[in-house]
Amino acid sequence: MAIVRVDTIDRGLKIAEGCLNGGVDVLEISYTNNNAGEVIKALKKKFGSPLLIGAGTVLDSETARLAILNGAEFIIAPTFNKNIAELANIYQIPYEPGCSTYTEIVEALKYGAYFIKAFPISNFYGSKLVDIFTTPVPTLPILASGGITLDNLSEWIKAGVMTVGAGGLLTKGSKEEITANAKEMREIVVANR
Repeated sequence: MAIVRVDTIDRGLKIAEGCLNGGVDVLEISYTNNNAGEVIKALKKKFGSPLLIGAGTVLDSETARLAILNGAEFIIAPTFNKNIAELANIYQIPYEPGCSTYTEIVEALKYGAYFIKAFPISNFYGSKLVDIFTTPVPTLPILASGGITLDNLSEWIKAGVMTVGAGGLLTKGSKEEITANAKEMREIVVANR
C-alpha cells in the first residue's frame, strides 16, 4: 500500500498511475493534507474499482465520515478511537487503528478493527514485533507502517504481516521510478508469501 501525502490532485493521479503500473493497487490518502478528500474523490473518479483508496491519519469521526463520503474505502489512523470504529462499522468500512500496546490492540479488535497498524513502533522494533504481537493472538492481522524499505520488506512478509504501507518508495520521484519501485516491492511480496 502506498501512503500518499500530496499537495495537488495531479500529483496524486501520477502516483496512482505509477503504483498501478507496478502492481500496487492500494493507496492511503493522508489527511495530513487539507485536500485529502478532493484527492480521494478525483482518484475514485479516474481509476474506479481497479484502485482501492482509503483515508489515512484520520483522528476523529468527523474526518472519517467526510472521507467515506468522498469515496474512502477504508480508514487508517495513528491511534485507536472508539467513535471512529463505531462509525466505520455503521458504514461497513474497514478500520485500521494504530496500536502500541496489547490493551489497545484487544480493545480495537473488540470494536471490529480490520487490521492493527503497528505504528509508530514498527520503526523501532522492526519485524520482530510481529512475533511479540501474535504470540497471544496468532491470527492478529497486522499492517506494518513506517520504516519499510526494499531491503527489509522480505523480513516483514516472512514474519507474517498482512500488508505493509510505504511512503517514499511509492510516492517520490517520477511516475516511472514509482512504477519500478512498485514492481520490485510486488516481486518481493510474491516471493516471500
